Amino acid sequence: MKTPRSPRAVDSVREASSSADAIIQLHGVAKRFANAAGEFTVLKGVDLTIKRGEFVSIVGKSGSGKSTLLNMVTGIDHPSEGQVIVNGKDIYTGVTESQRSNWRGKNLGIVFQFFQLLPMLTLLENVMLPMDYVDMYSFDERPERAMELLKLVGLEKFANKLPILVSTGQQQLAAIARAMACDPPLLIADEPTGNLDTKSADTIIGLFEHFVSQGKTIVMVTHDPSLTSRTHRNIIISDGELIDETIARSLPQLRHRHMLEFTKLVEERVYQPRETIISRNEPVDYFFMIRSGEVEVILQSRKKNENIVSRLGDGEFFGEMELLKGGKSIANVRAGNKPVEVLVLPRADFVRVMNESPITAEAVAKIVQKRLEAHRISDYRSR
Repeated sequence: MKTPRSPRAVDSVREASSSADAIIQLHGVAKRFANAAGEFTVLKGVDLTIKRGEFVSIVGKSGSGKSTLLNMVTGIDHPSEGQVIVNGKDIYTGVTESQRSNWRGKNLGIVFQFFQLLPMLTLLENVMLPMDYVDMYSFDERPERAMELLKLVGLEKFANKLPILVSTGQQQLAAIARAMACDPPLLIADEPTGNLDTKSADTIIGLFEHFVSQGKTIVMVTHDPSLTSRTHRNIIISDGELIDETIARSLPQLRHRHMLEFTKLVEERVYQPRETIISRNEPVDYFFMIRSGEVEVILQSRKKNENIVSRLGDGEFFGEMELLKGGKSIANVRAGNKPVEVLVLPRADFVRVMNESPITAEAVAKIVQKRLEAHRISDYRSR
């Protein structure tokens, strides 16, 4: 196998562009708490970038740090270390609580699992409240805008009712209308469908998709896998650390602890267009997961003609066949027409975790079988 030209390449131009497009940037964010039992760390140096216009879900087991992560982004809590930049502003350095509260009212919409509507105010008055708080829109415009938002979520007929007189689903719709009252670029939702039936949850997610289509950014914590399938990105947090998204896409059946272990073990490599990654009849020492770009799997006919049997893209993997079956590579694998970023995992770590995760091993074995059949068919046709 050829040695890649850049074992851990970082494209500075792309990184600068990504930074310019970012609405959320976390750099080395840590959060520690102290109690009678001592100090414990909830977030462990989190780095995260979310671009404008993305719909992002965050998942993780109870106690993994999901809500603490959201609290860093919303300014509700303070990081022990690190920097948080939201919508171009460092929200902690040199910022008072009063300034941060005012900034939050104009830049963020927050939706909670239990709605948190004020019970003594009507739905219309609840939606108007954020406008009053940060002094946005004129006094006469506020009722009109609040009614427009209630119409958007289908609650205009209930505008003058108190929260207790409408259903839980309708209360959450009113809370979303309130979150959008000041037209913020970013909406943060913490388990927004956790208290709702399936139909109401679907309505909420449909509304979020509408906002994203209008250019808003939404970050949502959820435990519901049916909802994560509708977001652009699914970020997994485990024990206060983020799991690499490529690993999560490539091997979704893995336990989170194994995903996190892989995140710490993998090496990033970049291959240039048409560069060979695996050569036929050579041993394979790594499991490869594609972060970006495309690779071509090539068999050679007896007449020495190249036959591209498959093309693999983002979130797909290769090298598993040789690692699980043993022996040398039966095909050439090369980068496509553009640079390819891959994560590589040493053979010993891959095989060990496959032995510890039978469900993942079974899923990977099925892919191996399909590829072997595809290779046999291709080999037969090329004779």
